[in-house]
Amino acid sequence: MTEESINLINNQTREAWNATAKVWDERMGDEGNDFYRVLVRPAIEKLLQLKPGQRILDVGCGNGLTTRRLASLGARMLGIDFASEMINNARKRTNYNQELIEYQVLDATDETALLKLCESSFDAAVSAMVLMNMAEIEPLFKALTKLVRPGGCFIFAVMHPCFNSMHTSMAAELIEKENLIYTEYSVKVKAYLKPTKVRGLALENQPQPHTYFHRPLNILLNTAFNAGFVLDGLEEPTFLPELAAENIGIGWSKFSEIPPVIVARLRLL
Repeated sequence: MTEESINLINNQTREAWNATAKVWDERMGDEGNDFYRVLVRPAIEKLLQLKPGQRILDVGCGNGLTTRRLASLGARMLGIDFASEMINNARKRTNYNQELIEYQVLDATDETALLKLCESSFDAAVSAMVLMNMAEIEPLFKALTKLVRPGGCFIFAVMHPCFNSMHTSMAAELIEKENLIYTEYSVKVKAYLKPTKVRGLALENQPQPHTYFHRPLNILLNTAFNAGFVLDGLEEPTFLPELAAENIGIGWSKFSEIPPVIVARLRLL
């Protein structure tokens, strides 16, 4: 994509998330949805190995779910998001640990703007389900190699590009075997390697669709490696089988062997 087209898509994405901010905040609340609470948050915290007093950058903080959570564990937090309405909602929901939390409206695709945060000022950075909504990720990775201290890390969670993307669909098949009848669940993968983008909805009743950017693992990780990171931690969380009966996770509770999310830890040596 040309720089002009990237800027256009980025502006459209910002507009969509500003329009969606109210609905998103109402749905996510203070604790987040099933995906966040059961899959994303525990995996991020496991990989982060947070020590109280560390300074953490939350990239694409939305209404502040991860920012508030990590502050409650003792981190000094800066949450950034390019959607001003998201930041407004994050500030409204921050009633505790206010002395540990700061928010800024900042575009994570703008390397120059990111670097104004000061070099080597963060022990780590996190990003929960954001990179697949970003028109460009290279500027962020390049900036983070300067913003995060040597030995620090960047932990990101995204929809699993192999199993949970615009190119995949869920399937349920009735199986009869050895006098038993049961339902077998699977995921159909129609494409994977080609980077693609599509307009879609994250929530029902979302006022405007936003753009999803599918990147295969080789592009996602090589962008990080080329910037100077190494991969030293990986989680592929799934819903436990016993949760299937509760029908949480928008159908993903049926897939205890197929992860809908991938969470990676990148380290600066």
